[in-house]
Amino acid sequence: MEPREKLAYYASLVQQGLETWLPDEKGELRQIFAAARYSALAPGKRLRPALLMEFYALCGGQAEDALPFACGLEMIHNYSLIHDDLPCMDDDDLRRGRPANHKVYGEAAALLAGDALLTRAFEVMLSQSCPRISPVWAMKAASIIAFCAGMEGMIGGQMMDLAFEKNRPQAQQLEEMVRLKTGRLWLAACAAGCALAGEEGDKMQRARHYADRIGLAFQIQDDILDCEGDPEIFGKPIGSDQAKGKTTFVAFYGLEECRRMVQELTDQAVQAVAPLPGSEFLQQLAQELTTRQK
Repeated sequence: MEPREKLAYYASLVQQGLETWLPDEKGELRQIFAAARYSALAPGKRLRPALLMEFYALCGGQAEDALPFACGLEMIHNYSLIHDDLPCMDDDDLRRGRPANHKVYGEAAALLAGDALLTRAFEVMLSQSCPRISPVWAMKAASIIAFCAGMEGMIGGQMMDLAFEKNRPQAQQLEEMVRLKTGRLWLAACAAGCALAGEEGDKMQRARHYADRIGLAFQIQDDILDCEGDPEIFGKPIGSDQAKGKTTFVAFYGLEECRRMVQELTDQAVQAVAPLPGSEFLQQLAQELTTRQK
């Protein structure tokens, strides 16, 4: 299967899984399910769940068996986006080219939809048994994801980001914030995929290094696109970070240096997994992220 076909296949699996675990409820619970589905089922490449399933397969598993964890991680990612768009956070009106969740359902419903996706994620990950995944490994993977999404991970990074709106960070502080806020979910995907297969050795270390490199590269590319991307493709207004006074990699280093950094980080990610048999998809995905426009 060609890399783009594999990514599309993984995305289709995740879409089906999300439809199953986030049903179109009627009656009294209709609104909360509708608000959660609005964000979780929005069109996307499903990169993080794809990485989780791919690393699980690379460590000897069958990718489809990891689907509950892939969908759980995607729910957590989408919960973070719903909350990030709220007026008390980044105050964004658009997400992926559509009105942000709170613009459609209101702030209270959006807040609860994010909470619902976070709790549903762990319900799905820990209640869907697979005979080929040891319960011990499943608990380890869930623990990795919880850590990466929590106070020493994504949430901690979000707090740093809010603080930096008042106090301009140093370059090293900006990098640390990005490693937490953005990079930790990439780490969750790669490391949890390995953990589900019981891998704790060389492949796990390579997965962690790969995640760290593409996580940074992904955010720097986002900063580049915020300066010169196509708003129709990017899905939100260009220059929004600058308008809000956010400190970005482009503000520190300029566009040309940021492009160089993205390529260097991508090369390092590729080098991390290149020695692993069957890693062609991971290598090509890292390369394609450098030229993405959204």
